Amino acid sequence: MNPIASHFQNLSSKQFAQFEQLDHLYRSWNEKINVISRKDIDHLYLHHVLHSLAIARFVSFKPGTKVLDAGTGGGFPGIPLAIYFPDVEFTLVDSIAKKIKVVEAVSEELGLTNVKALWTRVETLDEKFDFVVSRAVTSLPEFAHWVRKKIIPGGFNDLPNGIIYLKGGDLEEELRTYAGKATIQEISSYFEEDCFETKKIIFLPS
Repeated sequence: MNPIASHFQNLSSKQFAQFEQLDHLYRSWNEKINVISRKDIDHLYLHHVLHSLAIARFVSFKPGTKVLDAGTGGGFPGIPLAIYFPDVEFTLVDSIAKKIKVVEAVSEELGLTNVKALWTRVETLDEKFDFVVSRAVTSLPEFAHWVRKKIIPGGFNDLPNGIIYLKGGDLEEELRTYAGKATIQEISSYFEEDCFETKKIIFLPS
């Protein structure tokens, strides 16, 4: 919990307790269904929870905002964000049923009433959202093609509605299509830990 507590000192006692529970919950579920690599489970808070919460530094979602976590895997970035923003509606989607089973179980144990987990492909969703978030499930152009019709135009947050994508490495070629449109934010400007040195947030308005 140390990285979360040190970077987010405004947490309520309830939020702090929910974040604390994540370690036990994911270790327990990971023994049954592998949603986090065995070698990475010891770095849950740094590599998964804090990484997800970089989005909370990039934008403070207003109450009533609807967010889709597309390709959520075991619930990242959706579950940490749902803890941090209890008045925001999160829909977590994955095409792999066992991963959604973990998301549902973790959300229920935490008492997260603002999370809906769906086993489906993003393309089949009828609902539209203010923001789509994800952690590097594919290249950004391919991802944007999947989700662009799921975003409500306009918006009422400090950012216009759009895609908020967590990705690392050299993105020059991938972002060539979006020159002048995409905003790139270095996560290392928020968190000093070494693992964030090459990690970025890419924002693409709708």
